[in-house]
Amino acid sequence: MSTQPATSIETFPNPAPERDYTIRMTMPEFTCLCPKTGQPDFATLKLEYVADRLCVELKSLKLYIWSFRNRGCFHEAVTNEILGFLAGATAPRFMRLTAEFYVRGGIYTTVVAEHRAAGWVSPQKVKLP
Repeated sequence: MSTQPATSIETFPNPAPERDYTIRMTMPEFTCLCPKTGQPDFATLKLEYVADRLCVELKSLKLYIWSFRNRGCFHEAVTNEILGFLAGATAPRFMRLTAEFYVRGGIYTTVVAEHRAAGWVSPQKVKLP
């Protein structure tokens, strides 16, 4: 059992690389520090992606997210950093990270960042009757 955060991520082969399908993860316990005050910031991270050859391994994702707990980060910067790192490690067809930060100073902040592989086009959504 790991008792330390990690700055790496593990992956595993996509079990269905021939198909576009969406993987969704919700991480309601993200924390980092406000770079101005040092006070804790809390957020729910929502990761959605269409894998190409690799998928994100969950335990390593948890340990990676934990590594931000004692770091001072602006909301916009940390959201883009996490997305860039995960997209770099997995080379997905598409990835979106939504960071919903809890109230600070009477303001809620939501940051949405996306990555698209060159040439990838989202399939049309099927609307059933």
